[in-house]
Amino acid sequence: MNNSAAASSARAAAAFLLVALLVAGCDVLTGGESAPEPGPTTYEVVFESTWSAETHPDDFPSDAHWSGLIGATHDAGTSIWQPGALASEGIANMAETGAKEPLRSEIEALIEEGQADSVLSGGGIERSPGSVSLTFEITASFPRVSLVSMIAPSPDWFAGVRGVRLLEDDGWTDRREETLYVYDAGSDSGKHYTAPNQATTPPTPISQIEHHPFAVEGEVRPVGTLIFTRQ
Repeated sequence: MNNSAAASSARAAAAFLLVALLVAGCDVLTGGESAPEPGPTTYEVVFESTWSAETHPDDFPSDAHWSGLIGATHDAGTSIWQPGALASEGIANMAETGAKEPLRSEIEALIEEGQADSVLSGGGIERSPGSVSLTFEITASFPRVSLVSMIAPSPDWFAGVRGVRLLEDDGWTDRREETLYVYDAGSDSGKHYTAPNQATTPPTPISQIEHHPFAVEGEVRPVGTLIFTRQ
C-alpha cells in the first residue's frame, strides 16, 4: 500500500471511531432510550352553552337546560360514542333522560379492561345560556377525553366531544377549544324538544342534527364550546 492509500485508510478509520464515540456518548446521556412520557397533569374543562332563544329561536323551550357532564379519559383505541355507530345503552339513556347510568357502568367496565383510566362526572347547566366547569387528572397512557351532556328538554339529543387528544408530540397542550353541535342518539323518533316518547325500532346510528331546530336560515348553528385549560 502506498503512502497516499494508507493515509486515506487512516482518516476513514478515525472518522468511523469518532462517529462511534459520539453515538456511545449519546447513549450514555440518554440511557439508550427515548425521552420518557410526560407525567400526569390536570385540566379544567369549561362547558359554555350559547344555546338560547337568540341563537336558536325556533320553538326554544322555556326550561332550556343541560344534564350533568359525564365522560372518560381513555386510550386512542377506545370509542365512547361515534357518529354513524349505534349508541350504547348508556349513551341512549343519557340522551333521553340525562341520567349518568348505565353510561358510568360502561365506562367502569372499560377501565377494568384497561381501555380507560377514569370516569369524568360533573354538574349540568340549570338554565341555558350558562356555563359549568369540571377539573380532572389525565395521564399519558390515556391521553384522550370524551364528554357528553343531554340538551333538555329533548327526545334523545345531546352534545359532546369524542376522543379529544390533549397530549401532543411536544407535550401536554395548554389550551384546546371544541365547538359543540347537537346529535341525535337514534333511540327516539321525536322531532321537537317536547315530543312524547316515540321509541325508534330498530335504533338508528348516531347522527348530527342538521335541520330544525338547530338549523337557522339554512345554517347549522353550534350550541356552545368545551374549553380545556391545563392547570
